[in-house]
Amino acid sequence: MYFQPGILVGGQITHNCCTQRGIGYYLEVLLAVGPFCKEPLNAVLQGVTHHDLDVSVDKIKAAALPVLLKFILVDDGLELKVVRRGAPPLGGGEVVFRCPVRRHLRPLQWTQWGLIKRIRGVVYALRVSPTMANRVVESAKGVMLKFLPDVYINTDQCRGPNAGKSPGFGVSLVAETNEKTFYCAEAKSLEPGSGEISLPEDVGKECALKLLDEVYRGGSVDSSFQWLLALWMALGQKDVSECIVGPLSDYTISFLQHLKEFFGVMFKLEVIRSESDDEVSDDEEQHVTKAQKVKMTCVGIGYVNISKRTL
Repeated sequence: MYFQPGILVGGQITHNCCTQRGIGYYLEVLLAVGPFCKEPLNAVLQGVTHHDLDVSVDKIKAAALPVLLKFILVDDGLELKVVRRGAPPLGGGEVVFRCPVRRHLRPLQWTQWGLIKRIRGVVYALRVSPTMANRVVESAKGVMLKFLPDVYINTDQCRGPNAGKSPGFGVSLVAETNEKTFYCAEAKSLEPGSGEISLPEDVGKECALKLLDEVYRGGSVDSSFQWLLALWMALGQKDVSECIVGPLSDYTISFLQHLKEFFGVMFKLEVIRSESDDEVSDDEEQHVTKAQKVKMTCVGIGYVNISKRTL
């Protein structure tokens, strides 16, 4: 590991990621620091695009980039492009991440997340029969059509070099609300050599149920990226930012403690109770369940990107 203290340089970067972790492991860090680089970030990452330990590149593209866009406002170069996919253990995938730089982040008030209006998805099949992808689509749609009629799942049947170095298949589903909030879920086949067999029907159903769980949790951001939202709120201008999210994940709780330790930022956390909760009788309470919502409020530290070149 090579560490050089100082400013974040950015610019053109090409990195061959370790195949024991997914590319998403590296992308999350670049998302956090990208807007504060000296030069606009243009990173080419090679390795495993879908891994059990990390969020996939599809989930970051669908659910994390829209959150960053709310802080930087102008979409001039923010992009995540999947050049080719790569399954574990050998990988072979490649993505290109571009991120513009900003002098500072704007404060954010985000208390409405809206209702689900459509569900989109993509099923990828790498070095396996194309029928695997079709079976995953049918299984996932069988669950989602009971929830919403507007469901469309695309298939990405990669061939040749675009199929990576290892066989595998998986699915990523995205639920979009009328307030431009995105929830994402994903599932993939087991790694070759694990001794177990993944049925496409089980993978599709697993992903659909995970997405329904994300919708149930609700809030303004997908549960996997609550920590990124908290980071950008803390680094924003010296103004009040507030956001309502679903139940806090264990990772987010630990991250809030780190923000207090490093930046001295304390979040005010309020549990939101809806009016309908008070109207539910004891007899009905066992049949009505709602995920707890948390209102996060903080004052940004006014972090300024002093390395950004001024025109």
